[in-house]
Amino acid sequence: MAFIPQRLFTEKIQERFRSLLAPLIKILAKSGMSPNSFTLAGVIITSMAAAALILGQPRIGGLLILIGGLCDSIDGSLARSCGKATRFGALLDSAIDRYSEFAMFFGIITYFISMQDYYTSVVAFLALCGSIMVSYCRARAESLGFESQAGFMQRAERIVFLGAGALFHPVLFKLSIWLVAIFANFTAFQRIRFVYYQDSTPAVRKPLTED
Repeated sequence: MAFIPQRLFTEKIQERFRSLLAPLIKILAKSGMSPNSFTLAGVIITSMAAAALILGQPRIGGLLILIGGLCDSIDGSLARSCGKATRFGALLDSAIDRYSEFAMFFGIITYFISMQDYYTSVVAFLALCGSIMVSYCRARAESLGFESQAGFMQRAERIVFLGAGALFHPVLFKLSIWLVAIFANFTAFQRIRFVYYQDSTPAVRKPLTED
């Protein structure tokens, strides 16, 4: 049996977080709020975070990154609570998440370039590459009929690391970028390895198609 990589935020932590959000989700569901409105709010707030970083305000940027991530957590839970979960909504959420990450990393890279810290800006670019590859590996694996949702550094972890790092201290901000750069790419390889083990089992082996 293949080893299933554990994520940093375990299921127990996620369940605890969902329980904290539950009262808010109930209020939003009764008010008739659209889940897609939170999806769009997430990318707008994250774009504002990028603007704050570009203007040299990392703490404001970090706070906005965390708020944007919270919106992303709310939209899926609200959709399920309201019975409004659709395939289009899932596609929109995934697409908007990618745009949010592009905006966030654009702000981070620009911030460090403006500080003449070119080394950290390169590491931030590697963090962006790893973040996109984590999502791509899952999408490609699922298109081939495999499960590939596991991994150490997923989107929630990346948002919390980068947002909290920028919010609290410049040294923590740099450290968080290094951690995301290393572990996001590691997570992409975890997902590739996980699919390899599944493909080695005849019962789940699927015919390959060209990308």
